[in-house]
Amino acid sequence: MLNSDEIRKMLPFEHRTLRISDHDYRYIDCGRGDPILMVHGNPSWSFMFRNLIAGLSSTNRVIVPDHMGCGLSDKPQNYEYRLETHIDNLEELILHLRLESMTLLVHDWGGAIGMGLAARYPEKISRLIVCNSAAFRMSGIPFRISLCRIPWLGEVMIRDWNLFCKAAVHMTTVKKLPQNVKNAYLAPYDSRENRIAIYSFVKDIPTFCTSPSFPTLNSIENNMWMFREIPTLILWGMKDWCFTPRFLKRWLHFIPNAKVVPLENAGHWLFEDAPDEIFSNIDEFIHSDSGRIKTEIITRMLN
Repeated sequence: MLNSDEIRKMLPFEHRTLRISDHDYRYIDCGRGDPILMVHGNPSWSFMFRNLIAGLSSTNRVIVPDHMGCGLSDKPQNYEYRLETHIDNLEELILHLRLESMTLLVHDWGGAIGMGLAARYPEKISRLIVCNSAAFRMSGIPFRISLCRIPWLGEVMIRDWNLFCKAAVHMTTVKKLPQNVKNAYLAPYDSRENRIAIYSFVKDIPTFCTSPSFPTLNSIENNMWMFREIPTLILWGMKDWCFTPRFLKRWLHFIPNAKVVPLENAGHWLFEDAPDEIFSNIDEFIHSDSGRIKTEIITRMLN
């Protein structure tokens, strides 16, 4: 499926390889100019950003990794799929590519992973683009996701029956996805073994202080103050049943001066519901004076 001509036509960008812990970590790196790092969530992959890659790579260098276990990256069966591990992998990538003055775009789990990276290297982040996601603690979890966290049953539902991925291509958008787009989203997760990271992401949601990734998320939240003054664009699908507008309000608690664009007719996968509106807002943001910041400002804040 991943080698199909149809998927290559929709995602016509070369995936490069970085070896991390004897596994292939795949990523797209195309275009020239100021770098834009896009960080996806679960259960998606770099395919989600195909329209943005095509549009923004004409003026910028666009880097889009597939998290370990996702997309075209390896899917090792004996691997610690934890929030901190995903941040570690992303760190290895940006150091390998020697990225500086990045615009960081985050979505879904990419919020915690991307902001975890940003907390380690705030001087490398020039702008933030936040889409339906979280990088902080929140109470409550949607019932349909909590079902997938029930021991044994959750693993059967996600890995054996593939319900999480199949539900995603039907329940994350307002518009009905074309069949070829659904096929492309599902393609990397075509077997029980290939769905190991999908299940691990769901298990790793740090809902309690005893959760393994809770200390990592708590640390990320405690470091959010560093980005209070950074130019930030928030694009939010207002019909998202998972990352509801209360998450948007929480982002504004940390970054009150962010520019907010509510997308009233977009769901969680807002990039599918409103691709043109999203591109125009991002293009204007990254190429306007209001979207610029000197890294020295961040450095002074840290000192």
